[in-house]
Amino acid sequence: MADGKHSGSLSAAYAAKRPEEVAAIYDSWSETYDADMSAAGYRHPTICLALLTRHLPRGAEPLLDAGAGTGLIGEWLAITGYPKVEALDISQGMLDKAGAKGVYSALHRLAMGDALPFADGVYAGIVSAGVFTSGHVGIEGLDELIRICRPGGIIVLTVKNTLWQSGFAERIAGLEAQGRLKRVEETAPYASMPGESETVPSRGLVLRVN
Repeated sequence: MADGKHSGSLSAAYAAKRPEEVAAIYDSWSETYDADMSAAGYRHPTICLALLTRHLPRGAEPLLDAGAGTGLIGEWLAITGYPKVEALDISQGMLDKAGAKGVYSALHRLAMGDALPFADGVYAGIVSAGVFTSGHVGIEGLDELIRICRPGGIIVLTVKNTLWQSGFAERIAGLEAQGRLKRVEETAPYASMPGESETVPSRGLVLRVN
């Protein structure tokens, strides 16, 4: 998934009201997604990869790419030393492209924000790039990621500023106060797609689950 205003497909995804609408939009976009995001200078995958490698030891497994899209991060995770990564996405078309890259150990067609069919604490790390944004996943998707990440594990995610300012920041602070997680790094706001005008900034977060 992506963040910004690159194309009619993305604008439509932002405006979608139901998960099945989002899935259909990304299904139809899957053929050109990688090229479109490259042209827009899409930064979320690179930033998330840098944050993950700084805080999660090489070889940690398994990892979950939550909102994997066509597998942009999965390719890089394999190269940088994470041998077992699973992909989750709402779009079968995007998962088909991700699966064809041969870097994921499992593919899960699921919607974030719902209960996920994974055991507590199963993942050593979770990365979610460009998912917590307009028309995609809101704060309701965070608790399940925390549940399925093992104690001491790392969650790396990006959050669009409009979402951050409408309750996400307060939720993170509340979870820290409860002792459920620790915010170990937060980037300054940045444009996710500098090749596009009027892109609302996002920030990267690294959370360690307690």
